[in-house]
Amino acid sequence: MTGAAGTPETGAAAAQGPVTNLPLPRFVSLKASEANVRRGPSLEHRIDWVFRHRDMPLRVTAEFGHWRRVEDNEGQGGWIYYTLLSGVRTVLIEADGTALRSRPDPEAPAVAEAEAGVIGRLGECRHDWCRVTADGEKGWVAKAALWGVEADEIRN
Repeated sequence: MTGAAGTPETGAAAAQGPVTNLPLPRFVSLKASEANVRRGPSLEHRIDWVFRHRDMPLRVTAEFGHWRRVEDNEGQGGWIYYTLLSGVRTVLIEADGTALRSRPDPEAPAVAEAEAGVIGRLGECRHDWCRVTADGEKGWVAKAALWGVEADEIRN
């Protein structure tokens, strides 16, 4: 379905992208260290944002040709060319002092502590915990402390 300007509409009913047949919404990461985010899905559209963090997690909410509509953890975003995105999953630590624990248990020893804004690679996820690798450290983080993973998502 397209809107008046010929761009796709997003809606809760959309379960998969019309271009890739992948789920919508879904999480990806920024492949480039800098990427222009446009108002619409073409080079003729104005640049609204420039994302400047390689590996930053982004949520894809729509597809149109080679363009993906993305948003960041603050809901900011727009259209970005698909080659600037990667399927590698990353997450954003949302609070200062977030513990990376030795096992998925709130009483487990902390192996490291992360500041808000740290980007880590997402590994296995259980019901309430995900394994994260960030700055050379590996540990389990409470899923509620992360942006870039769905609350009900399980990963092996």
